Amino acid sequence: QVHLVESGGGLVQPGGSLRLSCVASGNIFGISAMGWYRQAPGKERELVASIADLGQTNYADSVKGRFTISRDNGSNTVYLQMTSVKPEDTAVYYCNAIIHRGAYWGQGTQVTVSS
Repeated sequence: QVHLVESGGGLVQPGGSLRLSCVASGNIFGISAMGWYRQAPGKERELVASIADLGQTNYADSVKGRFTISRDNGSNTVYLQMTSVKPEDTAVYYCNAIIHRGAYWGQGTQVTVSS
């Protein structure tokens, strides 16, 4: 069994910062790739950022220069450092991981950017 649990969401003011964390637990030997997706009200789920096993990163154009994805392989954790947040960043953020050639999802954490 593999479980992904996100944390770090909450209310933040525009221009502020927030760090999301996602920990994968279970019988895990290695994680090929991890990423963050988000889904805003009335919109489809979209990729925010991803990081592969060799460190390759990808970002949505809307977050480039503002968000940074990183991972700690020793603790099976992926982070999303969010800076200069905007109201349009408001969404439920979901952690995704490719583990043992299977795809897994967390339950999501709410991020609300508002004054």
